[in-house]
Amino acid sequence: MSEPTLGDLPTSELHEHGARLLRWIGDYLDHPERHAVVSPLTPGEVRRSLPAAPPASAEPLERIIEDFERRILPGITHWNHPGFFAYFSISSSIPGILAELLIAALDVNAMLWKTSPAATELEQLTMDWLRQLLGLGDGWFGIINDTASISTMLALAAAREAKPELEIRARGMAGRADLPTLRVYCSEHAHSSVEKAALTLGIGLDNVVKIPCDDEFRLRPDMLARAIADDGAAGYLPLACVATVGTTSVASIDPVPAIAVICRRERVWLHVDGSYGGVAAVSPRLRHVLDGTEQADSLVVNPHKWLFTPIDCSAFYTRHPEILKRAFSLVPEYLVTREQDDVVNLMDYGVQLGRRFRALKLWMVIRAFGADGLAARLEQHCALARDFAGWVSAEREWETVAPVLFSLVCFRFAPAGASEADLERINSDILQRVNASGEVYLSHTKLDGRYVLRLAVGNIRTEERHVARAWALLRDAAGEVSGSPPQ
Repeated sequence: MSEPTLGDLPTSELHEHGARLLRWIGDYLDHPERHAVVSPLTPGEVRRSLPAAPPASAEPLERIIEDFERRILPGITHWNHPGFFAYFSISSSIPGILAELLIAALDVNAMLWKTSPAATELEQLTMDWLRQLLGLGDGWFGIINDTASISTMLALAAAREAKPELEIRARGMAGRADLPTLRVYCSEHAHSSVEKAALTLGIGLDNVVKIPCDDEFRLRPDMLARAIADDGAAGYLPLACVATVGTTSVASIDPVPAIAVICRRERVWLHVDGSYGGVAAVSPRLRHVLDGTEQADSLVVNPHKWLFTPIDCSAFYTRHPEILKRAFSLVPEYLVTREQDDVVNLMDYGVQLGRRFRALKLWMVIRAFGADGLAARLEQHCALARDFAGWVSAEREWETVAPVLFSLVCFRFAPAGASEADLERINSDILQRVNASGEVYLSHTKLDGRYVLRLAVGNIRTEERHVARAWALLRDAAGEVSGSPPQ
């Protein structure tokens, strides 16, 4: 009797089932309406449908793929659906999907230049391409991280290292009576990743100072200047400020030029969080959204949010790579190479040692659509959002509640005479009914205590008909909840 063959499955399995899965993906992208956007399952259903213990014997790929379709797919909320309008819509495009296939096959770990020269150099090139697409000048060093949460944490770590007198790298922060309390400033509408970074770095939630906003939900520079001055007088050390281009709730744009003047004067590191809105600058018509960023110390934009690149792909830039490297570089003997001083080793610029070949998918997406094609798609999404906002504003008892600056609309059903408590209940009921349809998925937020609905356009396959269908469902749901049919 011959010994069983060890090693990988034969490539004939790849040919057979790979072709099947490519057909499945193509059909999935062509006919998204076959799937409810939001999974209808209840907690625990997916897990209960699967064996509690791993199989002792090998199972055929055909059966595994069948279980994916029967047991996994029903539990998927389809972010890559043209009717997905919640949070910030994301979508993976065909070149990005094909790139992920190559990334998985190569299985590169780009920790050192030596471990894959192409992965390191393509990341440097692609980040420079994106810099040019965004209209940024020279002098920026870029790396690709998984998410903006990590990019923002790296920015705050670099801000800390930019003050070498603190001796954080060598001495840490714990138990030091000589270390002043560090303060980080951001808008009251900034993303929670700022607070998570403060938690991770030992700065603490109490030292994230939320600056009040104006009537358009933008950080007020005068209040920022006052907070920094007050903290300095109280013996605190103002460390960093995070300005946002496209806040999470309403996509407002903080006044970066005015903030930059204050930060430069006070020696405060300025990080610009453009994870959603920043990529809009790929369009020359929208390039102004990054005004003032040339004076910042670091910037993050997320191609996986609104540039049709499969998650995860967060582009982090800094004008001070030497500070970032000083904060994180640690090279044990087994990772020393002859080229150590002549190349960029990506592991030196962050927490992770292992690094995926993320640049390949962004490089392929940029090439497949080109600068003009990417800009046109972003502009189309913004136009769809403006159309939707126009429909809302023209309808009796509906209102928009924030400026429409990108592809996000904040709005609500607001019948006359209803209290805020009633409006929250009514709009929450509308949201639940619309999402239960399975055709679209929207989310909500609260602005100044008001419960409001959000519709964010961002999927590469979203057309006017999808937005119009969302509006029809909203109007119908409002009629059902309020007892009056739409006009």
